Amino acid sequence: MNWNDLLTALALVLIIEGLLPFAVPSKLKEVYQSLLQMPDKSLRRLGLGSMVAGLVLLFLI
Repeated sequence: MNWNDLLTALALVLIIEGLLPFAVPSKLKEVYQSLLQMPDKSLRRLGLGSMVAGLVLLFLI
């Protein structure tokens, strides 16, 4: 892995992260409001699940 790969991955993350605010900003605000209502334990589980899914995808490539 070189710096070009890392910068490419970062660019893809930024593109994907920007899709929802660009496409449906009002719906994204609703989702953020619902996240504020969730308990910390649930948010941690969601974050852990996302990280595990990312690691699985990374190792499958």
